[in-house]
This record gives sequence, C-alpha cells and structure tokens, in this order.
Amino acid sequence: MMKHFLTSVLTFIIFSIPAVASDTNGIEKDIPYSSKNDRYSKERLKLDVYRPDNVSNAPVVIWFHGGGLTGGSKSIPSELMNSGFVVIAPNYRLTPHVNVEDCIDDAAEAVAWAFANAEKYGGDKSKIIVSGHSAGGFLTSMVGLDKSRLDRYGVNADSISALIPYSGQVITHFSDRKKMGIDPLTPLIDRNAPLFHVRKDAPPYVIITGDAEEELYGRYEENLYMWRMMRLTGHPDVKIYKIDGHDHGQMVHPAHHILKKEIKRILHKKELPSK
Repeated sequence: MMKHFLTSVLTFIIFSIPAVASDTNGIEKDIPYSSKNDRYSKERLKLDVYRPDNVSNAPVVIWFHGGGLTGGSKSIPSELMNSGFVVIAPNYRLTPHVNVEDCIDDAAEAVAWAFANAEKYGGDKSKIIVSGHSAGGFLTSMVGLDKSRLDRYGVNADSISALIPYSGQVITHFSDRKKMGIDPLTPLIDRNAPLFHVRKDAPPYVIITGDAEEELYGRYEENLYMWRMMRLTGHPDVKIYKIDGHDHGQMVHPAHHILKKEIKRILHKKELPSK
C-alpha cells in the first residue's frame, strides 16, 4: 500500500513540474530586441536564440524567415542546430501593417542586437553571418549592402562576416511594387532594392537559388544579374549556387548544407594572416 502511495506521489510530482520553453533544445524564446514602443512592435519584435552546449566564441547565424513580407514567423532551422553555431531567429513587422522600409529597419535592429548580445550566448560578434529565405533573403541583402540601415544603430555593415541570402529578391520587393500598382512581373530598382546597393567592399556574398525553371518568377535570373554586377564592381568574394530540380520552397533544405560549407570557408579565409 505504501509503495503504491509513494509511486503515485512521485508520478504526480514529475508530471506537475511545468515545462520551461526557454530550455527546450537549448532555445531561449521570445526575447524582445527593439526599442519601438507601439503595441504591434512590442508584440512582433522578438527573437529566439539557439545556443549549443558548452560553446564560446562560436559563429553566429542570424536567420530571417520568409513569407513575402506579409506572413511567416521566426523559427530555427533544425539543420543549423548541433553544428557549432549560435542561431538567432528574429520576427519582424509585416506588410500591410507597416511599409517595406519598416521591415528592413526591424531586420537592421535585430542584427544590431546580435552584435551587442552575441557574447552572452557563447557567440563571437566578429563571426556574424546573416542569412534567410525568400523575404528573409531580401532582408539579408538590404541590411548588409545598404550601409545606412545599420548605421542608424551604430553598427558598420562591413563588420558582418558574410551575407548568404536564399532565393531573395534583389529588385524592388513585390510588396513595394504592389503598393505602387506595379505588376509582379514588371521589374523596378529603387533604393529598396539590393541591386541599387551593389558595392565592391561589401561582406562576402553567397547567393543560393532553386532551379531556374521552377523558381518563383525569374528569381534565379535576377540573382544571376546581381552576382554579375557584384563581380563587375570588383567584389572579391561573391558566389552563386543554383540547386537544380528544386523549386522556391524545396531549395531551402539542401541550401543549408551550402551555407555551412561556405561559413567554414569564409571564416577560415578570414583567419588567414594578411600578406
């Protein structure tokens, strides 16, 4: 009788202990990163941080989710876990609640937060890589190429170790074009287009897209033009990968392998002694 009683008590205690979300798989969730005070910003501008066990001075990957700047939510790709990276996944505000300019500004503020806080999570702020898929790829390029975005937060965009966008628009985003009454197949390049900010002194820039025939609109071709323009400016480290047989969504998982390989290459190159 006493044995059954003790078993029942222990079972009650074990299942009564509340789960702590911040300890799940080493992920601390919903950390506010913005100084913006309106209700929507307070609700939306949070990020998750994945910290591997027993790391210090680890590379930091900032991962921006996709969703056309109209949807989507932060998540940490499982392929980037257990790879020796600290991974930071921010939310940003979405259109039509805000303008595309605001989405870019949120991304810049999240990157600035990473520079200020990476070491608290075992990361090295000299090894920050910015990446993301689709809309997240667009934000990656805008934050890293248009230096004014991070200047507002006291961060030099050239301190970023690498920019690795997955299938991101490099012309003006279709959310901006829709607002202007411009068809999705009609290209435009203005100050909200990564192509407008091509420069030879940008961080290492690695573009990844899906199959040219299966991608969204002409996503491969516009990124190929971006690659060519970066080369023509004299950028010393720009690459493009096309993942054949994979459409806009399918290309994400194999692209993670490329990202990890390129991070290793770029950081190794960075650590080589200067001639």
